[in-house]
Amino acid sequence: MTPATAVVAGNPTAAPASGAGVSAKNFSFWYGEKQALHSINLEIAAQAITSLIGPSGCGKSTFLRSINRMNEIIPGVRREGDITINGEDIYAAGVDVVDLRSRVGMVFQRSNPFPKSIFDNVAYGPRINTRIARRDLDELVEQSLRRAALWEEVKERLGESALGLSGGQQQRLCIARALANGPKVLLLDEPASALDPLATQKIEELLFELKSELTVVIVTHNLQQAARLSDYTAFFYLGELVETGATDSMFTRPSEERTNAYITGRFG
Repeated sequence: MTPATAVVAGNPTAAPASGAGVSAKNFSFWYGEKQALHSINLEIAAQAITSLIGPSGCGKSTFLRSINRMNEIIPGVRREGDITINGEDIYAAGVDVVDLRSRVGMVFQRSNPFPKSIFDNVAYGPRINTRIARRDLDELVEQSLRRAALWEEVKERLGESALGLSGGQQQRLCIARALANGPKVLLLDEPASALDPLATQKIEELLFELKSELTVVIVTHNLQQAARLSDYTAFFYLGELVETGATDSMFTRPSEERTNAYITGRFG
């Protein structure tokens, strides 16, 4: 089967994108002898939300973690093909992986705040990656918490342990921690799967606001979430990219029968 290719563009009436476009060309990935991704060709728009959907084990999270080379920490992996961010090959020799991961933030399925204060969680990245004055650090922490829609809830508790926050607050704190590094791309792997509906709504509202600044890529098993949140959707199945396009078209007029079967609940 010829690999699917998607070319999508941001809203031409929007302000100039401050996020970064992501492009995968013939990208394949292996865990040892097991091939997890097969020649993925996908253009991800800047200043938009793209959802990756598909059954468990279909390669969504593998592809997501390939965008910031997080998969490299697993022994025995290898890849072929290219992923670029604003035209820069992130797998080229000499790429600073630490710098890459500051430009491509990652938020995981379960919130993972450090066992530190709320302030120190957000300040952690800037402290180790830059030489920043305390006054500037205070401003950066506040700004990041505001962007994560958390400041008003924690501004009197910055010295308290982050582990005392609710699950939804912890997840927004993890988003604030990623934002403090000034990323152009934000990756999220099922960020609301462990949250209640109210906390999920807050995360979705936050992501909708952030897409004016960033490229947002989210893995989700929640088709309703993908439909209401994302501008574009990519459907993965058995390590292949089956179909991709504007979300409203994908959910109402899919081109591939496998996409239609998954969206309508006939498998998955």
